[in-house]
Amino acid sequence: MTAPETRNERKERTRRALLDAALGLASERGFAGLSLREITKQAGVVPTAFYRHFESMDELGVTLVEESMRTLRTMIRGARNTPDGSADLIRASVRTLSEHVRSHEEHYWFLVRERYGGTGAVRQTIGVELKLLAGELAVDLARFDRLRDWSTEDLHMLADLIVSAMLATALELLEARPGATAEITAEAERKLRLIFLGVPHWRSR
Repeated sequence: MTAPETRNERKERTRRALLDAALGLASERGFAGLSLREITKQAGVVPTAFYRHFESMDELGVTLVEESMRTLRTMIRGARNTPDGSADLIRASVRTLSEHVRSHEEHYWFLVRERYGGTGAVRQTIGVELKLLAGELAVDLARFDRLRDWSTEDLHMLADLIVSAMLATALELLEARPGATAEITAEAERKLRLIFLGVPHWRSR
């Protein structure tokens, strides 16, 4: 016999339904164009129930950013934890990105749409989170022998280039025609190789 659902479980289920509804709708046409009533209808709850979970649409949007960024962080963590014996770290990283985009398409659509097309708190939060993500990556990059003497500023610049390249690749994968994944991932590998080719020759002014 299944135990009856508790009040907290019901509350969390409703909150999850609102987030899933908003994410699904936003990934199709952008968060700014959504209404509270549209989201609650999609979630199967009355509009007044929204305010038991979120103070405003902005708070809902920021929560979606935080969830989507956790998805992106998981992907990058998986890429950077590739065993040292890997024949090609760049190739492994691009493969990880491709697989992750396919299994979390709504999160990636949300991030790439709102990064430039969003407004207010949502776009601002994405910018802050991407800077934090690049900062984490910069710390990892400093562990490579050829990067240990780089300044913090230069490490952050390199990390920003890598994160931007990966987001651009994610968008290409989302918009790709059937059968184009191999072509896109090969191009992504070339872009990352080009970035890293400059590493031994870089000198800050």
